[in-house]
Amino acid sequence: MDRTIIKFNHCETDIYRFTVLPHFTEANEGAPSHEEFKQCPLCFETLAFDLLNAPVSVPRPFVNAHKVPCAFAIGSVHGPSFIGEWHDTELHVGITSSTGVVHNYTLSGVRRDDQGWEKCLCLQLVPPWRNNLTHTWDNELEQFCSTSDWTPERFHEEREFGSCCYAFALAFVNHIQVLEGKTPLSKEEFTGTHILPRIKTISKYIQVYQAIAQHGFYAAGQRKV
Repeated sequence: MDRTIIKFNHCETDIYRFTVLPHFTEANEGAPSHEEFKQCPLCFETLAFDLLNAPVSVPRPFVNAHKVPCAFAIGSVHGPSFIGEWHDTELHVGITSSTGVVHNYTLSGVRRDDQGWEKCLCLQLVPPWRNNLTHTWDNELEQFCSTSDWTPERFHEEREFGSCCYAFALAFVNHIQVLEGKTPLSKEEFTGTHILPRIKTISKYIQVYQAIAQHGFYAAGQRKV
């Protein structure tokens, strides 16, 4: 899912499509040509835009977790297109350090990954200006990972969204909450408030991306990605 999606309005409809590749190759077979791209895919009229309604890029909802410090990260071993809400594949969850190392709980215990989380859902939990908390975060994260709660022997994977890796990450979030004098969050509260809205955004993006890949465009009326 590396293509860039752009959005423009024509025929009173929001239309999404990929940017045109400069050269046609077997790798982009099926992509619209330059001439096709100049036409509205609904009415086939020639497209003309002024500065106020020119096509805009749709931001990708996936980020490189290794570049997001002090964050709650969710990824899938099958790739970003499997993070959508309709997939039953196992999602994996971790916590990043201030340097982007993803700490995550697995069958072998706590892993510290400096690669492999390049296309994830990320929720940054510490504002950049909280330097004191960033330092505390790293120290507390290392101590937290070293406790007996997160040994390989205690790992029992659940067949639901709230798996052991999720419990590990949320437990650390609540550990920091308590240190900050705040109330711990339940799994339902944290998931419903902070995770599911982002999953829904990713799901919509995946739906649009796959429709463009199949049909060359996606028409959505006034609905937003």
